[in-house]
Amino acid sequence: MSAVYSASHFHRPPPVPFARFDNARAAVERLIEIYDRNTAFLREAFRQVLGGQEQQGRVRACYPAIRIAVQTYDPIDSRLSYGHVAEPGQYQTTITQPALFRDYLLEQIGLLLQNHGVPVEVGESDMPIPLHFAFPEGTYVEGEHLERLKRPLRDLFDVPDLAVTDDAIVNGSWRGREGEPNPLAPFTATRVDYSLHRLQHYTATAPSHFQNFVLFTNYQFYVDEFCARARELMAKGGGDYDALIEPGNRVTRRGETAAPPDPAQRLPQMPAYHLTRPDHSGITLVNIGVGPSNAKTITDHIAVLRPHAWLMLGHCAGLRDSQRLGDYVLAHGYVRDDHVLDADLPTWVPVPPLAEVQVALEQAVQQVAGLSGWDLKRIMRTGTVATIDNRNWELRDQGELVQRFGQSRAIALDMESATIAANGFRFRVPYGTLLCVSDKPLHGELKLPGMASAFYRRQVNQHLEIGIRALELLRQMPPERLHSRKLRSFMETAFQ
Repeated sequence: MSAVYSASHFHRPPPVPFARFDNARAAVERLIEIYDRNTAFLREAFRQVLGGQEQQGRVRACYPAIRIAVQTYDPIDSRLSYGHVAEPGQYQTTITQPALFRDYLLEQIGLLLQNHGVPVEVGESDMPIPLHFAFPEGTYVEGEHLERLKRPLRDLFDVPDLAVTDDAIVNGSWRGREGEPNPLAPFTATRVDYSLHRLQHYTATAPSHFQNFVLFTNYQFYVDEFCARARELMAKGGGDYDALIEPGNRVTRRGETAAPPDPAQRLPQMPAYHLTRPDHSGITLVNIGVGPSNAKTITDHIAVLRPHAWLMLGHCAGLRDSQRLGDYVLAHGYVRDDHVLDADLPTWVPVPPLAEVQVALEQAVQQVAGLSGWDLKRIMRTGTVATIDNRNWELRDQGELVQRFGQSRAIALDMESATIAANGFRFRVPYGTLLCVSDKPLHGELKLPGMASAFYRRQVNQHLEIGIRALELLRQMPPERLHSRKLRSFMETAFQ
């Protein structure tokens, strides 16, 4: 049980009262000012403690916050899926790392001001910043220094509190107390900070490098091809992109030749590779490995960056005899037998196809494969993908599985796609899936080692090119069109 402290026990910076703003840029600058001041205060106090200086009471500084009060049911353009509150009331959210989210905040605050015609207010919240989240990206604190402290760290500073770090808002389970403002954004500052630190751990790249369009894969072949393309692109001048960033934050800029990767480098659990553009509209590729647990973990954390779309490019078992190895499967429905999201998004909740993403993927296949209309059906089939959590499903009794596949009309089976799509639905991130048939276990077509190598060499290049092209097509869409109303419920946060 946490100890209870009165306000007089805290050493904290002078309070910052809420001030009104009718300009989004000025509001964001105030958020940055408060956040920078308060995190610097915590770091300085920590430095003093490490130096042996005694603190008088506990040290505390709080996140900045933004709020808005809406008095009437303003007429809002019904085509908009975000940028406005659902009904009159008080709305507020805490903010972390506002400089990292500058463009996002400018858009969201600008839409609020435009759609409601009332000012927003920016000030200091009462939500403490945990010391662990007060250090800039890449800061390293020696463990041996902490071991020399005379008192436990949590006796002196606020530390992460899981009781206020959850997904209640996006899960639709948030219930406020009497007089408490409604949520303005899908995530609180502590929830965002938690994921930003996890992203660095899992991907070995800084959150600031992540782009707004994300590809997930579960095969190293795709990573090798992506990096080879990106390195060649950089050497030739970069085209629409200005840098390739690899695990360890290794940067190859436009016009540079990438240094050969260190064969002894220890890759993280889910390495990320970023083909960047100045406005973060480039492409991030993440190798999530195998299984729905990894798929949930990484999307839980990337979601706080509010990407514009994520796609799954992977391999699947084809379930129809008419399919051939190398054919594509464009998912328009999912059977969620992976179960990792059952507590957050029950299986009775449908995960619908998103028209904008489906069209972009089909157009990309047409453009890259050079086929259209009836001929396109020779290499691509649209249908339901079943996702399971048992890689060795072939060893189970086939009768039950075949019946389930038949009843669901599933045409392909994998271990990640439904998880990624369902988490996209849950987090309001546009999603899509394009798989490649790599074997047909129900029909006795299993890859032998030589067959597998030839298959990967032939298909990976084209499949990856299709995924990149689809994201480039989605990039051309206005964000308000891409973020479909299908992803929003009847009571939503104003921030996307």
